[in-house]
Amino acid sequence: MALHTEWIRYGRDNLYSGYLAKPERAQDGQPAVVVFQEIWGVDEHIQDITRRFAQAGYVAFAPDLYAENGERRTGLDKDSIEAVKRFLESVPPTVWHDAAARDEALAKLPEPQQSTVRNTFGTLFGGLNLSAYEQQLASTTDFIRNDYAATKGQPVVSVGFCMGGALSAILASIDPNLAGAAIFYGRAPSEEQIANISCPVRGFYGSLDEGITKGVPDFAQKMKEAGKTFSYKVYEGAHHAFFNDTRASYHPRAVRAAFAEVLSFFDEVTG
Repeated sequence: MALHTEWIRYGRDNLYSGYLAKPERAQDGQPAVVVFQEIWGVDEHIQDITRRFAQAGYVAFAPDLYAENGERRTGLDKDSIEAVKRFLESVPPTVWHDAAARDEALAKLPEPQQSTVRNTFGTLFGGLNLSAYEQQLASTTDFIRNDYAATKGQPVVSVGFCMGGALSAILASIDPNLAGAAIFYGRAPSEEQIANISCPVRGFYGSLDEGITKGVPDFAQKMKEAGKTFSYKVYEGAHHAFFNDTRASYHPRAVRAAFAEVLSFFDEVTG
């Protein structure tokens, strides 16, 4: 399918930017999917997912949460993030969350690579304050719903992965006009946020991603008690980030099933 893709500036004073994909032959008046990034930002993988939703007939938009005025913030540029990825791929997974073992491995890197990886790792994993992105989340759906010609006045849904999954849930709690939200292995919203969700929510999780998945039944119960619409699937044998085909955790069978499910859900809620 022929797609139109571009980077777009939006929001007050064009502060924000994002990657947009849409079918080249689509007329104006199309529903939109907002795609929220993993912790790695709007990298080629997230851009590819954005194009997949466009190929399914949506206008898809991935806001770059690490950019201001069209530029990545210090330490969150593409090259620095890729350096962290390469470092993590070069050491056993047990090293990732073991500060002493990680420091030992980092010490073996030459400069300036060592400093780059240390600084960017600390920025990425030093404690995510997801509420800091709320203004951009709201600006994103406002832009898509009210300013962008192809989607003006049309339903908007969201989907996110890991960090982005949590942000998809947060968006559902701050945007009363969101048509639906999909969460891929993201942490559950707080009870206060759950109380403010007004759209249907779907969740997609891996059975081997115990740190996230073990909390899902409680999330489902709280949604039920609050009178919210939530259902979820747990894919057997799938790890965290099973949708990411650039990582060892990629699980094709889970991806096939989950992508079909999420497209069916979006079709249902966008009418």
